[in-house]
Amino acid sequence: MVNGMEASGGLQWRVRMTNGSSSELLVPESGPIHRTWLGLLGLLVEFTSKFRKFFKKAWALGVDDPKKVIHCLKVGMALTIVSLFYYMRPLYEGVGGNAIWAVMTVVVVFEYSVGATLSKSLNRITGTVVAGSLAIGVHWIASQSGERFEPVILGSSVFLLASAATFSRFIPTIKARFDYGAMIFILTFSLVSVSGFRVEKLFQMAHTRLSTIAIGTSLCMLISMLVCPIWAGEELHLLITRNMEKLANSLDGCVTEYFKEMNSDGDVENEDKDNKSLLGYKCVLNSKGAEDTFANFARWEPAHGQFNFSHPWNQYLKIGASLRTCACCMEALNGCINSEVQAPDFVKRFLSNACIVLSSHSSRVLKELAITITTATRRSTQIDLSVEDMKDAVQELQKTLTSLPSLLTPPPSPFPEAPEEEKKEPISTPTIVPLMEVVPLVTVASLLIEIVTKIEGVVEAVNELQNLADFKPDETEKLKPTSDYQDQQTMKALQQV
Repeated sequence: MVNGMEASGGLQWRVRMTNGSSSELLVPESGPIHRTWLGLLGLLVEFTSKFRKFFKKAWALGVDDPKKVIHCLKVGMALTIVSLFYYMRPLYEGVGGNAIWAVMTVVVVFEYSVGATLSKSLNRITGTVVAGSLAIGVHWIASQSGERFEPVILGSSVFLLASAATFSRFIPTIKARFDYGAMIFILTFSLVSVSGFRVEKLFQMAHTRLSTIAIGTSLCMLISMLVCPIWAGEELHLLITRNMEKLANSLDGCVTEYFKEMNSDGDVENEDKDNKSLLGYKCVLNSKGAEDTFANFARWEPAHGQFNFSHPWNQYLKIGASLRTCACCMEALNGCINSEVQAPDFVKRFLSNACIVLSSHSSRVLKELAITITTATRRSTQIDLSVEDMKDAVQELQKTLTSLPSLLTPPPSPFPEAPEEEKKEPISTPTIVPLMEVVPLVTVASLLIEIVTKIEGVVEAVNELQNLADFKPDETEKLKPTSDYQDQQTMKALQQV
């Protein structure tokens, strides 16, 4: 029996039955080939699982932002068209082997937005033309000076012009708009100058390469503007309005989260949604780079939609900077909410109404400003009403804060008062403890008042944008421009009396 098992390479397992008897079961041991196939099958299953996860993420990315898919299709279209210069004999004979420069130009120049594509295309053409012209001129001067001084003149020109162009890239204005053009200037001038020392038909080579670059850049600009254009100006416009809405939702969410009642049966799904809305201010803090990029590329774009060629894009940057100051206060407010030291519940209830009303009016102002920018209309009456309500809520919160010490003062003692000499005692420990517990709540109220001040700065920046961009008046305000505003002011005056 043992010899049989050894011959078959099996293992003996003894299984005890319920009736006390036992039986032997032989399980053959897997060989190396079997283990190899199992390993390959495991790798295949793991690769399939990872590919499926990657495909799901890619699909979700495309569904979330279809513009990215459109951009990919546009790049493929441009490369397919420019490849015809190789596939079709008449076109290939026209540009020769330098047709590869057109393909390289499309790969390098085609960007996500129209403004970025125009910026790179014009920079590439300008840098190539200027550098090629200077290189041909320097080459002609060097060729007239004799074989002895020709390499000296060429090397000196490369050193001087390359150094000057590189230094210009450190200038902020040139770096923001013409950095790519300066780099192309250095590349083209060095290439033409160095190759011109050995190449006889220098002018023909420069002309051919310039023609292929012009073909590639023209194709990129046409496809970018005519086929589902993605304008950098519109992206900046949408980014600013989305940041306003996110900041308004975060403000409401933070204050509601801080003053919410502790329920035993809380909804976990709703809490997750609230937590996501609380962190919307972080997108505002991290949007400066995108705003600067979109504003820089928007200056290159022609008039489109509601945006003229001289649209005040710099004003959007000022609005974004004002929003980031609000977001900084929101970050401090979120820190107070998550602080380990919390005020007593009865003190929270005392200030909850005033703080919630103030946050509601503040977020309403931000949403009104977002609607104003989105529709490009003057909604002065609506914004003025919202700002007045916000200021009234600030005054109400300040009044509530002034009455807070009376809430913390202990009730008078029923015993007779102590003599004057015994009254001069230090503040007791129980009195200090309530004061320390109230500090986070007072900080929250102070931050809300500070946020109101920052929002007023946003209102001023949006009003300036209305004047610079010449927003159209709102049709609803033409029908009843001042009646609602006057009625509300009258009601407020009666309430004060």
